[in-house]
Amino acid sequence: MSEYSALPRTVAFAMCGSFCTFEATLPQVARLRALGWDVLPILSASAAGLDTRFGTAAGLKSRLAALTGHEPLETLQQVEPLGPGRMARALIIAPCTGTTLALLAGGISSTPVTLAAKSMLRGSLPVVVAVSTNDGLSGSAANLGALLQRKNYYFVPFGQDDSYRKPHSLKSDLTLLPDTLDCALKGRQLQPLLL
Repeated sequence: MSEYSALPRTVAFAMCGSFCTFEATLPQVARLRALGWDVLPILSASAAGLDTRFGTAAGLKSRLAALTGHEPLETLQQVEPLGPGRMARALIIAPCTGTTLALLAGGISSTPVTLAAKSMLRGSLPVVVAVSTNDGLSGSAANLGALLQRKNYYFVPFGQDDSYRKPHSLKSDLTLLPDTLDCALKGRQLQPLLL
């Protein structure tokens, strides 16, 4: 019997401000629901508060609430109990920006997303990261490398998303998110990691 089997079939799902990735991310929330997961949404300050050419913050919140049946968590106080309260089996960060990678690598838990990660990691619960950053092979490379070496971090397989026009950019294949979660709950990294 897995150590996770006593926990509710809930996964926390944090979205950061890679706004162009939201349309590819939201269907994965629906897939997780279809697979029987209760999904608890979390938003970074950027995702929760900024309107962009990709949509409004209010629209994102409304869509997440409709998909999950939960209002998104947006504050430090709301996310802190996740791990200690054993409220979820895992945390997914999708999309995970270069900024969030840097904060995680530096152990800085000053945002709802990074505090959610700290909250889960303190109980050795898995954190699944779906990278989406234009500087993954430049400024964010060291932070990505640091997290790849840390226990309880698992990555949705990733690769260059536009190698000629954006040669430093990395993006996870979000269709592999449910499989990555399944492997993470078994303590394994889905392979191949690099696409």
